[in-house]
Formats: sequence, structure tokens, C-alpha cells
Amino acid sequence: MKNTLREERKRKKITQEQLAGLAGVSRQSINAIERGKYTPSTTLALKISEIFNTSVNRLFELEPMDYQAK
Repeated sequence: MKNTLREERKRKKITQEQLAGLAGVSRQSINAIERGKYTPSTTLALKISEIFNTSVNRLFELEPMDYQAK
């Protein structure tokens, strides 16, 4: 899954630490999401989208490989 979290965070001038505090997670979780190493839960993705006042689909996007059976 791709995401635009880093770009959106920088646009709003919010640090990883600040976003983590608002979302109720660790800074390391935000960093892992931004690097594509961690896929957030539905609840966390919805919280982040509310913080940025945008849709989940604007922040997170499935890639073709996400549709392949594992």
C-alpha cells in the first residue's frame, strides 16, 4: 500500500511526534507507516484521515500487488 502521509504531514507542518500524539500511537508507528513498513489498522487510518480532514483514500492507496493472493 502506498501513502501520502509524509507529504500531507509536511504540508500541514506537523512533526511525526505531534501526529503520533494526536493519533494516540508512537512516533515509531508513524515513521513505519510513512516508510511503508507498517499498514495501519482501519481505526488508525480513520483517525489520521480525520486529523488531516481528508479521506482515507486520499492518504492511502492500494497497489496492484495488494490484490494478489498471498
